[in-house]
Amino acid sequence: MKLFIKGMLCASLVVSSVLSQDVVETAAKEPAVVKSTAADIEIFTSDNADGKITPESIEKAFKEAGFVVSANRDMNGPFVIQFKESSFDTYNLFTFYKQDAVLELVKKYPNIGLFAPMSMSIYTKKGDTTISVSSLTAEAMAKIMQAPSDDKTLHDLRALVKQTLKKAMPNGSFEVLPYEMQEAKGELVTNVSMEVDPDEWEDQLDEFKMGLEGELAPYGFVIAGHNNLGDDFYESNYDAFDFYEVYSICKLPVIYTIAKTRPEAGAYAPCSLYLSKKKNEDMMQIAFPSVYNWMSSMAIDNKEDMEVLEDAQAGMKKILKGLTE
Repeated sequence: MKLFIKGMLCASLVVSSVLSQDVVETAAKEPAVVKSTAADIEIFTSDNADGKITPESIEKAFKEAGFVVSANRDMNGPFVIQFKESSFDTYNLFTFYKQDAVLELVKKYPNIGLFAPMSMSIYTKKGDTTISVSSLTAEAMAKIMQAPSDDKTLHDLRALVKQTLKKAMPNGSFEVLPYEMQEAKGELVTNVSMEVDPDEWEDQLDEFKMGLEGELAPYGFVIAGHNNLGDDFYESNYDAFDFYEVYSICKLPVIYTIAKTRPEAGAYAPCSLYLSKKKNEDMMQIAFPSVYNWMSSMAIDNKEDMEVLEDAQAGMKKILKGLTE
Protein backbone atom coordinates (compact mmCIF):
# COMPACT_ATOMS: atom_id res chain seq x y z
CA MET A 1 0.00 0.00 0.00
CA LYS A 2 2.84 2.39 0.89
CA LEU A 3 4.51 1.62 -2.43
CA PHE A 4 1.23 2.32 -4.27
CA ILE A 5 0.76 5.70 -2.52
CA LYS A 6 4.41 6.62 -3.13
CA GLY A 7 3.99 5.76 -6.80
CA MET A 8 0.86 7.88 -7.04
CA LEU A 9 2.64 10.85 -5.43
CA CYS A 10 5.55 10.56 -7.84
CA ALA A 11 3.20 10.39 -10.80
CA SER A 12 1.33 13.43 -9.51
CA LEU A 13 4.54 15.40 -9.15
CA VAL A 14 5.61 14.50 -12.69
CA VAL A 15 2.23 15.53 -14.14
CA SER A 16 2.27 18.80 -12.13
CA SER A 17 5.77 19.53 -13.35
CA VAL A 18 4.78 18.93 -16.97
CA LEU A 19 1.67 21.10 -16.60
CA SER A 20 3.63 23.91 -14.97
CA GLN A 21 6.15 23.78 -17.80
CA ASP A 22 3.31 24.04 -20.30
CA VAL A 23 1.91 27.05 -18.47
CA VAL A 24 5.29 28.78 -18.35
CA GLU A 25 5.92 28.10 -22.02
CA THR A 26 2.47 29.39 -22.99
CA ALA A 27 2.91 32.55 -20.92
CA ALA A 28 6.30 33.18 -22.47
CA LYS A 29 4.67 33.49 -25.89
CA GLU A 30 2.64 36.50 -24.71
CA PRO A 31 4.91 39.18 -23.25
CA ALA A 32 3.39 40.99 -20.32
CA VAL A 33 2.30 44.58 -20.84
CA VAL A 34 3.87 46.72 -18.13
CA LYS A 35 2.11 49.99 -17.42
CA SER A 36 3.81 52.78 -15.50
CA THR A 37 2.06 53.69 -12.28
CA ALA A 38 4.38 56.63 -11.57
CA ALA A 39 2.73 60.02 -11.71
CA ASP A 40 3.52 62.39 -14.59
CA ILE A 41 3.01 65.43 -12.35
CA GLU A 42 4.49 66.11 -8.93
CA ILE A 43 3.12 68.69 -6.51
CA PHE A 44 5.44 70.26 -3.94
CA THR A 45 3.60 71.94 -1.05
CA SER A 46 4.83 74.00 1.87
CA ASP A 47 3.27 75.69 4.85
CA ASN A 48 3.10 79.42 4.15
CA ALA A 49 1.11 80.86 7.04
CA ASP A 50 3.46 83.82 7.25
CA GLY A 51 3.17 84.49 3.51
CA LYS A 52 6.93 84.72 3.02
CA ILE A 53 6.96 82.30 0.07
CA THR A 54 5.66 84.05 -3.03
CA PRO A 55 5.84 83.52 -6.80
CA GLU A 56 8.51 86.22 -6.78
CA SER A 57 10.65 84.47 -4.14
CA ILE A 58 10.35 81.20 -6.06
CA GLU A 59 11.41 82.97 -9.26
CA LYS A 60 14.45 84.39 -7.42
CA ALA A 61 15.51 80.87 -6.36
CA PHE A 62 15.26 79.57 -9.93
CA LYS A 63 17.27 82.47 -11.32
CA GLU A 64 19.95 81.88 -8.69
CA ALA A 65 20.06 78.22 -9.78
CA GLY A 66 20.91 79.31 -13.34
CA PHE A 67 17.48 79.04 -14.97
CA VAL A 68 16.11 81.52 -17.48
CA VAL A 69 12.63 82.55 -16.36
CA SER A 70 10.51 83.32 -19.41
CA ALA A 71 7.41 84.39 -17.51
CA ASN A 72 5.90 84.38 -14.04
CA ARG A 73 2.37 85.38 -14.94
CA ASP A 74 -0.38 86.11 -12.44
CA MET A 75 -3.53 84.36 -13.69
CA ASN A 76 -5.71 85.00 -10.66
CA GLY A 77 -6.40 88.60 -11.65
CA PRO A 78 -7.53 87.60 -15.17
CA PHE A 79 -9.66 84.80 -13.63
CA VAL A 80 -11.55 87.36 -11.54
CA ILE A 81 -11.84 89.89 -14.38
CA GLN A 82 -13.12 87.43 -16.99
CA PHE A 83 -15.06 84.94 -14.85
CA LYS A 84 -15.99 87.18 -11.87
CA GLU A 85 -14.56 84.72 -9.34
CA SER A 86 -11.58 82.53 -8.49
CA SER A 87 -10.90 79.48 -6.33
CA PHE A 88 -7.44 80.84 -5.48
CA ASP A 89 -5.69 83.54 -3.53
CA THR A 90 -2.66 82.99 -5.78
CA TYR A 91 -2.40 81.31 -9.16
CA ASN A 92 0.68 81.92 -11.33
CA LEU A 93 1.89 80.21 -14.49
CA PHE A 94 5.68 80.00 -14.47
CA THR A 95 7.81 79.14 -17.52
CA PHE A 96 11.56 78.53 -17.35
CA TYR A 97 14.45 76.65 -18.94
CA LYS A 98 18.16 75.94 -18.45
CA GLN A 99 20.18 77.00 -21.46
CA ASP A 100 23.01 74.49 -21.15
CA ALA A 101 20.62 71.58 -20.59
CA VAL A 102 18.47 72.57 -23.58
CA LEU A 103 21.57 72.80 -25.77
CA GLU A 104 22.68 69.33 -24.69
CA LEU A 105 19.19 67.89 -25.18
CA VAL A 106 18.48 69.40 -28.61
CA LYS A 107 21.51 67.61 -30.02
CA LYS A 108 19.83 64.32 -29.11
CA TYR A 109 16.16 65.25 -29.30
CA PRO A 110 15.25 67.97 -31.85
CA ASN A 111 11.78 68.15 -30.26
CA ILE A 112 13.04 69.45 -26.89
CA GLY A 113 11.12 72.64 -27.73
CA LEU A 114 8.07 70.81 -26.37
CA PHE A 115 9.56 71.53 -22.92
CA ALA A 116 11.82 74.50 -23.48
CA PRO A 117 10.50 76.31 -21.58
CA MET A 118 9.05 73.96 -19.00
CA SER A 119 5.89 75.03 -17.18
CA MET A 120 4.77 75.10 -13.54
CA SER A 121 1.77 76.40 -11.65
CA ILE A 122 2.29 78.19 -8.33
CA TYR A 123 -0.90 78.38 -6.30
CA THR A 124 -2.63 78.86 -2.99
CA LYS A 125 -6.25 77.81 -2.76
CA LYS A 126 -8.59 80.42 -1.32
CA GLY A 127 -8.28 80.53 2.46
CA ASP A 128 -5.37 78.05 2.64
CA THR A 129 -2.11 78.71 4.49
CA THR A 130 -0.02 76.60 2.10
CA ILE A 131 1.60 77.24 -1.27
CA SER A 132 2.05 74.56 -3.94
CA VAL A 133 4.07 74.15 -7.12
CA SER A 134 3.27 71.56 -9.81
CA SER A 135 5.74 70.36 -12.43
CA LEU A 136 6.34 67.43 -14.78
CA THR A 137 8.61 64.52 -13.98
CA ALA A 138 11.57 63.60 -16.18
CA GLU A 139 9.77 60.39 -17.14
CA ALA A 140 6.70 62.32 -18.31
CA MET A 141 8.79 64.60 -20.52
CA ALA A 142 10.69 61.61 -21.91
CA LYS A 143 7.43 59.79 -22.68
CA ILE A 144 5.98 62.71 -24.59
CA MET A 145 9.24 63.38 -26.45
CA GLN A 146 9.70 59.65 -27.15
CA ALA A 147 13.11 59.81 -25.51
CA PRO A 148 14.62 57.11 -23.27
CA SER A 149 13.01 57.27 -19.83
CA ASP A 150 16.42 57.09 -18.16
CA ASP A 151 18.04 59.93 -20.11
CA LYS A 152 20.68 61.36 -17.78
CA THR A 153 20.36 64.96 -18.92
CA LEU A 154 16.60 64.98 -18.33
CA HIS A 155 17.03 63.41 -14.90
CA ASP A 156 19.82 65.82 -13.94
CA LEU A 157 17.58 68.70 -15.02
CA ARG A 158 14.69 67.33 -13.01
CA ALA A 159 16.94 66.86 -9.99
CA LEU A 160 17.96 70.52 -10.19
CA VAL A 161 14.31 71.61 -10.42
CA LYS A 162 13.47 69.63 -7.28
CA GLN A 163 16.55 70.89 -5.48
CA THR A 164 15.59 74.48 -6.33
CA LEU A 165 12.03 73.96 -5.13
CA LYS A 166 13.33 72.65 -1.81
CA LYS A 167 15.57 75.70 -1.48
CA ALA A 168 12.69 78.07 -2.26
CA MET A 169 10.27 76.16 -0.01
CA PRO A 170 12.50 74.60 2.70
CA ASN A 171 9.66 73.07 4.71
CA GLY A 172 7.89 71.61 1.69
CA SER A 173 7.18 68.03 0.71
CA PHE A 174 5.73 66.17 -2.26
CA GLU A 175 2.03 65.31 -2.17
CA VAL A 176 0.46 61.98 -3.07
CA LEU A 177 -1.97 62.57 -5.92
CA PRO A 178 -5.55 61.40 -5.23
CA TYR A 179 -5.92 59.75 -8.65
CA GLU A 180 -4.16 57.38 -11.02
CA MET A 181 -3.22 58.18 -14.59
CA GLN A 182 -5.40 56.98 -17.46
CA GLU A 183 -4.54 55.66 -20.88
CA ALA A 184 -4.14 58.53 -23.34
CA LYS A 185 -7.14 58.89 -25.66
CA GLY A 186 -5.17 60.48 -28.48
CA GLU A 187 -1.77 61.58 -29.76
CA LEU A 188 0.58 62.94 -27.11
CA VAL A 189 2.17 65.37 -29.56
CA THR A 190 0.59 67.24 -32.46
CA ASN A 191 3.14 67.47 -35.29
CA VAL A 192 2.81 69.60 -38.43
CA SER A 193 5.38 70.34 -41.13
CA MET A 194 5.60 72.81 -43.98
CA GLU A 195 7.91 72.93 -46.95
CA VAL A 196 10.06 76.04 -47.15
CA ASP A 197 12.41 77.36 -49.80
CA PRO A 198 16.03 76.98 -48.62
CA ASP A 199 16.77 80.46 -49.98
CA GLU A 200 13.58 82.18 -48.81
CA TRP A 201 13.06 80.63 -45.39
CA GLU A 202 13.48 83.91 -43.48
CA ASP A 203 10.62 85.58 -45.31
CA GLN A 204 8.49 82.45 -45.03
CA LEU A 205 9.17 82.19 -41.31
CA ASP A 206 8.17 85.83 -40.77
CA GLU A 207 5.02 85.29 -42.81
CA PHE A 208 4.13 82.17 -40.84
CA LYS A 209 4.69 83.90 -37.49
CA MET A 210 2.55 86.87 -38.51
CA GLY A 211 -0.20 84.48 -39.57
CA LEU A 212 0.06 82.47 -36.34
CA GLU A 213 0.00 85.52 -34.10
CA GLY A 214 -2.94 86.93 -36.04
CA GLU A 215 -4.99 83.72 -35.86
CA LEU A 216 -4.51 82.94 -32.17
CA ALA A 217 -6.64 85.74 -30.69
CA PRO A 218 -9.83 84.96 -32.69
CA TYR A 219 -9.67 81.43 -31.29
CA GLY A 220 -9.20 82.69 -27.73
CA PHE A 221 -5.49 81.93 -27.41
CA VAL A 222 -2.97 84.28 -25.83
CA ILE A 223 0.79 84.36 -26.37
CA ALA A 224 2.20 84.12 -22.85
CA GLY A 225 5.83 84.19 -23.94
CA HIS A 226 8.31 83.70 -26.77
CA ASN A 227 11.84 82.28 -26.70
CA ASN A 228 14.28 82.33 -29.59
CA LEU A 229 16.32 79.26 -28.72
CA GLY A 230 18.11 79.58 -32.03
CA ASP A 231 19.87 82.68 -30.69
CA ASP A 232 20.98 80.72 -27.63
CA PHE A 233 22.31 77.95 -29.86
CA TYR A 234 24.15 80.44 -32.08
CA GLU A 235 25.82 82.07 -29.08
CA SER A 236 26.97 78.61 -27.98
CA ASN A 237 28.49 77.94 -31.45
CA TYR A 238 25.86 75.33 -32.32
CA ASP A 239 24.53 75.96 -35.81
CA ALA A 240 22.53 72.86 -36.74
CA PHE A 241 19.35 74.93 -37.16
CA ASP A 242 18.47 77.90 -39.33
CA PHE A 243 15.91 78.78 -36.67
CA TYR A 244 14.39 77.37 -33.49
CA GLU A 245 11.69 79.39 -31.76
CA VAL A 246 9.17 78.52 -29.07
CA TYR A 247 5.84 80.19 -28.32
CA SER A 248 4.20 79.78 -24.90
CA ILE A 249 0.47 79.72 -25.64
CA CYS A 250 -2.40 79.82 -23.18
CA LYS A 251 -6.19 79.81 -23.42
CA LEU A 252 -7.67 81.34 -20.28
CA PRO A 253 -10.98 79.40 -20.21
CA VAL A 254 -9.00 76.15 -20.39
CA ILE A 255 -6.70 76.76 -17.44
CA TYR A 256 -9.53 78.39 -15.45
CA THR A 257 -11.87 75.43 -15.96
CA ILE A 258 -9.35 72.67 -15.35
CA ALA A 259 -7.58 74.38 -12.43
CA LYS A 260 -10.78 74.44 -10.39
CA THR A 261 -10.37 70.70 -9.77
CA ARG A 262 -6.78 70.17 -11.02
CA PRO A 263 -4.71 73.22 -10.05
CA GLU A 264 -1.62 71.20 -10.98
CA ALA A 265 -2.65 71.63 -14.64
CA GLY A 266 -0.11 74.44 -14.84
CA ALA A 267 2.54 71.76 -15.32
CA TYR A 268 1.22 71.74 -18.91
CA ALA A 269 0.31 75.41 -19.24
CA PRO A 270 1.19 77.53 -21.04
CA CYS A 271 1.68 75.07 -23.86
CA SER A 272 5.03 75.21 -25.70
CA LEU A 273 4.67 75.30 -29.50
CA TYR A 274 7.98 75.22 -31.35
CA LEU A 275 9.00 76.10 -34.91
CA SER A 276 12.30 74.74 -36.17
CA LYS A 277 14.23 74.14 -39.37
CA LYS A 278 17.50 72.26 -39.63
CA LYS A 279 20.16 73.56 -41.98
CA ASN A 280 20.20 71.98 -45.42
CA GLU A 281 16.60 70.78 -45.00
CA ASP A 282 13.54 72.21 -46.71
CA MET A 283 10.92 71.47 -44.02
CA MET A 284 9.80 73.54 -41.06
CA GLN A 285 8.72 71.42 -38.10
CA ILE A 286 5.93 72.63 -35.82
CA ALA A 287 4.78 70.71 -32.74
CA PHE A 288 3.07 71.08 -29.36
CA PRO A 289 2.01 68.66 -26.57
CA SER A 290 -1.61 67.65 -27.14
CA VAL A 291 -4.37 68.05 -24.57
CA TYR A 292 -4.58 64.27 -24.28
CA ASN A 293 -1.60 64.57 -21.94
CA TRP A 294 -3.79 66.63 -19.60
CA MET A 295 -6.55 64.02 -19.67
CA SER A 296 -4.17 61.12 -19.16
CA SER A 297 -1.82 62.62 -16.56
CA MET A 298 -4.60 64.12 -14.42
CA ALA A 299 -7.25 61.43 -14.99
CA ILE A 300 -9.68 63.97 -16.41
CA ASP A 301 -12.98 62.33 -17.33
CA ASN A 302 -15.48 65.11 -16.59
CA LYS A 303 -17.44 65.83 -19.76
CA GLU A 304 -17.25 69.63 -19.48
CA ASP A 305 -13.50 69.57 -18.83
CA MET A 306 -12.87 67.21 -21.73
CA GLU A 307 -14.95 69.37 -24.09
CA VAL A 308 -12.98 72.50 -23.13
CA LEU A 309 -9.70 70.70 -23.75
CA GLU A 310 -10.74 69.09 -27.03
CA ASP A 311 -12.09 72.42 -28.28
CA ALA A 312 -8.67 73.99 -27.66
CA GLN A 313 -6.95 71.09 -29.41
CA ALA A 314 -9.24 71.38 -32.42
CA GLY A 315 -8.77 75.14 -32.59
CA MET A 316 -4.99 74.95 -32.59
CA LYS A 317 -4.96 72.20 -35.21
CA LYS A 318 -7.28 74.26 -37.41
CA ILE A 319 -4.98 77.27 -37.13
CA LEU A 320 -1.90 75.25 -38.06
CA LYS A 321 -3.67 73.46 -40.87
CA GLY A 322 -4.72 76.76 -42.37
CA LEU A 323 -1.18 78.13 -42.18
CA THR A 324 0.63 75.10 -43.58
CA GLU A 325 -1.61 73.86 -46.39
